[in-house]
Amino acid sequence: MNDITIHSDLAKFLAEQESKSLLRFLTCGSVDDGKSTLIGRLLYDSKLLFDDHLSALEKDSKKHGTTGDDIDFALLVDGLEAEREQGITIDVAYRFFATEKRRFIVADCPGHEQYTRNMATGASNSELAVILIDARKGVLTQTRRHAYIASLLGIRHVVLAVNKIDLVNYAQDVFEPIVAEFKEFAKDLGFTNMVAIPMSARFGDNVIEKSPNTPWYTGPAFLSHLESVDVDTALAEKPFRMPVQWVNRPNLDFRGFSGTIVGGRVRKGDRVVVAKSGRESTVKRIVTMDGDLDEAVAGAAITICLADEVDISRGDVLCEPTARPEVSEQFAAHVLWMMDDELLPGRQYLLKVGTALVPATISELKHKVDVNTLEHLAAKTLQLNEVGYLNISTSRPIAFDPYVENRDTGGFIVIDRFTNATAGAGMIDFGLRRATNVHWQAMTTNKRLRSAIKGQRPAVLWFTGLSGSGKSTIANLVEQKLCNLGRHTYMLDGDNVRHGLNRDLGFTDADRVENIRRVGEAARLFVDAGQIVLVSFISPFRSERRMARELLESGEFIEIFVDTPIEICMQRDPKGLYEKAQAGEIKNFTGIDSPYEAPELADIVLRTVEKSPEQSADEVIEFLRDRSFIV
Repeated sequence: MNDITIHSDLAKFLAEQESKSLLRFLTCGSVDDGKSTLIGRLLYDSKLLFDDHLSALEKDSKKHGTTGDDIDFALLVDGLEAEREQGITIDVAYRFFATEKRRFIVADCPGHEQYTRNMATGASNSELAVILIDARKGVLTQTRRHAYIASLLGIRHVVLAVNKIDLVNYAQDVFEPIVAEFKEFAKDLGFTNMVAIPMSARFGDNVIEKSPNTPWYTGPAFLSHLESVDVDTALAEKPFRMPVQWVNRPNLDFRGFSGTIVGGRVRKGDRVVVAKSGRESTVKRIVTMDGDLDEAVAGAAITICLADEVDISRGDVLCEPTARPEVSEQFAAHVLWMMDDELLPGRQYLLKVGTALVPATISELKHKVDVNTLEHLAAKTLQLNEVGYLNISTSRPIAFDPYVENRDTGGFIVIDRFTNATAGAGMIDFGLRRATNVHWQAMTTNKRLRSAIKGQRPAVLWFTGLSGSGKSTIANLVEQKLCNLGRHTYMLDGDNVRHGLNRDLGFTDADRVENIRRVGEAARLFVDAGQIVLVSFISPFRSERRMARELLESGEFIEIFVDTPIEICMQRDPKGLYEKAQAGEIKNFTGIDSPYEAPELADIVLRTVEKSPEQSADEVIEFLRDRSFIV
């Protein structure tokens, strides 16, 4: 066989593979239901394993296997040594395989509840879910959890694999009640297609071919169903959407907008619009690595050149003028929390929606969902692996579609601003339309004029420190000195604010965050009025102090750390609070059973062990003079 023949055969093979449809599916369910074994059996019986894989599998089965002298097919997928030693799946394992009829990407997801976030990762790109149930155990909590999350993440096709049917003597009267129970639970989850299959992943019953051990079963074998199920999401028929990932400007003669089409199609000469700004233009070119195209459809990575100079940046969404996505700065969404630290309403996070990255706040947690009963439960926070329904407010309007209409423009991830870790995965339900019906009130005067009248620069003096550190004492002295100088001030103190504006808040982490959010907003209004406002709060969390800083213009927020060791604070204890906290009479007390995160780069550090309150107050006044806040 010559090189030309080899090249021709290879090209033909690649063309055949490319023409096959692709199905992405995941396996999920409770621990030890046989998810990894099912995938291993599927690959083995389909003759899709190389000889070296088989040799390694036989060797690993002797070392780590749980099936006696038989091959342990689960080891094909459980790739981590820790997984093999423990006999559980921890990470999401992806495998690609193909049959004569279709190509597949399968995600094997963990069954343990603590790895629910891993399962959600696998589900986010899948079109079909294989939910395994141990025939001996029936529908379990984790079965319901995974079914609910699969539904939440937009999966509409389900295979209910009742596995280990061999261990119940292939009994039909065991299989049917399990299927009935699952269908009753899942009736409101929105699955459009569900096939239940009795199978034994270990011995291959109903995996590749129909098994003679279940003559009462009249449905398809597992592989046959995967090859034939129609999961076409018809993305090409949806409205055109292309989030801009990159403004492509290699030279002065070329300016294009690069991204992947996540819905619909676009043709040369089409009119398109920037969703957020409403600016329209015409598609001049559709550029790819392989040359220009006349048309591109969903899934294509392209660069669009427009006929007009339009202001577009990363995060913008190009769409068709007559079917635009919603643009809003507030929306309702479901969120699966994926972080050990709890979700706190009022705390600022980052939201990544498509290619846009924006600061955002959970403005209200409406409820959390009991995944066993689908009940809505009252909640103030979300813990790891919990699902909640909430309102989100972003720092600027963003373009989006409801998740049920487009998973790419309706899905988002929540990012912790401190650690940059993924904190949650979200699905947008609908916009709250705040951006279109709430407008800034035009003012007849401005902050600069109001400040000039008072002869000062407005600022927030944010005193933070432990209870008993001397914050309020020093802040009161500073305000007195400023008033003696004829300056215009106002004091917001932890005690007096909690008797009015924040009287409904307690001292949990969630309430502390909301407490500081409200105070920060109130302080901003005083600054806009041209005042020097003094804020004296423990404000224990760095993220909330940063949130308050970001409400103001650069230079207007002055963080003052009243640095007093806790031992000294406890000796002072003017209100007897530390003694009560140590006795368990006060819960969530900062420094005792609730943390205090000291500033890392405070503008002023006042060490009260070394200086008197009067000297500390003079240091603050000197700081304000040096930076021309006062004269």
